[in-house]
Amino acid sequence: MNREIIFYENYFIDFYQLQHQNVKGKIQYVFELIKQVERVPEKFLKHLTGNEGLYEIRVKCQSNIYRIFCCFDDGKLIVLFNAFQKKTEKTPKNEIHKAELLMKEYFNNKI
Repeated sequence: MNREIIFYENYFIDFYQLQHQNVKGKIQYVFELIKQVERVPEKFLKHLTGNEGLYEIRVKCQSNIYRIFCCFDDGKLIVLFNAFQKKTEKTPKNEIHKAELLMKEYFNNKI
């Protein structure tokens, strides 16, 4: 399996640049796993229930939890949208809504 990861706009890159080096390393590790493993464990990549096509990449570094929203395009391409550090049990609805809007924008602009 060889997936490609691309970034839509600078939402993820802006988030990534603010992170500590060990968090960046863990994010890179999870990205490599997603690129190469055919069936990525749900621990690292999970489909969001009720959100057609929207997934979250799950990264845990020490006691901190990070989420990166993404979707598949043409099966092998993973498009990254917004990301955040998770501080509560539930994923904030405003972050999901933002990701849904970005995904819609991405596919509308692609045509």
